[in-house]
Amino acid sequence: MKWSKGGFSFYAAVIAFCLVAGALIFPAYGQEKEKKDLPPRGISVAPEYSGVIAAQGEDVSIDIKVINRGRQDEIIELALPSVPKGWTAMVKTYSFGVTGVYVESDKSKSLTLKAEPDEEVGPGKYTFLVKGQTQDGKLTSSGTVVITVKPKEEEKKSKDVKITTSYPVLEGPTDAKFEFSLEVENKLDKDTVFNLGYEGPLNWDIKFKPAYEEKYFSSLRIKQGQSESVAVEVKPYLLAEPGRYPIKVKVSSPEAKAEAEIMVVLTGTYKIDAGTADGLLSLREAFQGKEANLSFYVKNTGSAKQNNVKFLSFKPENWKVEFKPERLETLAPGEIKQVEVIITPADEALVGDYSVTLSIEGEKATKNLEFRVPVKASTAWGVIGLGIIVLVVVGLVVLFIRLGRR
Repeated sequence: MKWSKGGFSFYAAVIAFCLVAGALIFPAYGQEKEKKDLPPRGISVAPEYSGVIAAQGEDVSIDIKVINRGRQDEIIELALPSVPKGWTAMVKTYSFGVTGVYVESDKSKSLTLKAEPDEEVGPGKYTFLVKGQTQDGKLTSSGTVVITVKPKEEEKKSKDVKITTSYPVLEGPTDAKFEFSLEVENKLDKDTVFNLGYEGPLNWDIKFKPAYEEKYFSSLRIKQGQSESVAVEVKPYLLAEPGRYPIKVKVSSPEAKAEAEIMVVLTGTYKIDAGTADGLLSLREAFQGKEANLSFYVKNTGSAKQNNVKFLSFKPENWKVEFKPERLETLAPGEIKQVEVIITPADEALVGDYSVTLSIEGEKATKNLEFRVPVKASTAWGVIGLGIIVLVVVGLVVLFIRLGRR
C-alpha cells in the first residue's frame, strides 16, 4: 500500500487527535474510578498523639486530624463532651475556636486541641474526648487524648534542647508583622516531638510556622542530634502603645525543655490627616494680585508622635502660597492644630478656576489637599468698565438730541 503525502498527513492528524483525547479522557476516568472506590460517606476524627506527658501547670497543644473518607462533602461538627475537672479545653485554629469544619470528599483538615490546667490541677492522668459528627447526625467519630501530668519536682531543665536566634529584637510600627527565625536543636539520643508555646502580651497574635511557608503548627518532630528552623510570626495588638514588648518562646518534651526571649519594639503607627472645618476644598473667590485666606486643620491619627511637620504647595506659575505657621515642631497622637494659608494669584491671571494642591508632610506620612480657586476680575476694572458704559450712553443721548434738532 502506497502512502501519498496528503494521506500520510491525514492519518497523522487522526492519530494525534486520538492520543490527546485519550490523555484527557483516561485520567478523568481514573479519577472517577477512584471516587467510586470510596464509600458513600465516612468521617474520622483523631488526635495526632493519643497520649502525652506534661509538667505540672503546663499548657498542652495537640494537632487533631479531621478526615472525610466518603464521596460527598461534609460539614463535621466538633465537641469536647468529656473535659477533666480543673481543665479548660477547646478545639481551635491558630486564632479562634472551632465548633464545625467543612471538609471536601477524600480531604482532611488539621485543627488543634488546646488544654490549659488550673493551678490546683495536680499530677495524674487526665482523659479528654474529642467527638465529631456530621451535620445530620448520621455519622460520628471520636478520639481520646490522655495527658499525664508530672510533679514540678520531676521537671528537667536539661541542656538536651537548645534554642538560638540571630536577631532576637525587631523594631517597627504597630501595624507591621514581625517574623523571628529560631533554630531548635535536639541534643537527645532519640527522635523527639517538642511542644511549642509562648508567653506574650495580651491580644497579640503569635504563631509558629516553617520558614518561608504559610502553614502553622504547635509541635515539631526533630531527629536525634539534628536542628530544625522555626519562624515565630508576631502581629501586635492594633491599639498597643509604642514601647518594648518581650515574648518568651518555650520548647518542651517529657525529657527536656528550653526557653528563649525575643522582643518587639513598637515605634507606633505614622498616620496624618488634614481638611477644613466644613469639608469644602474651595475658596469663595480670589482676585488677580490680591491675597486670599483660608484655614485647614492637621491631625495626627497615628499612635506615634509626628515631628517637624512641613507644608508644601503645588500652584500655577507666578502665584504665591504662604503658610502660618510655616511648619509644626511636633504633633502628638490625636492632637489637632489649625494652619492658615494665604494664596495670591498672579497679576496676569485670567478669570477662571484654578487648582492649588497643599501637601502636609510628617514623619513617614503625607496628606495632600487639592483646593479649587476661582479667580475673578478686579473690582477696579469693574468700576472702569461701568464708567465706560455710562460715557457711551451719555454720548449716544447727546448724539440723538443733536440729530433730532436737524
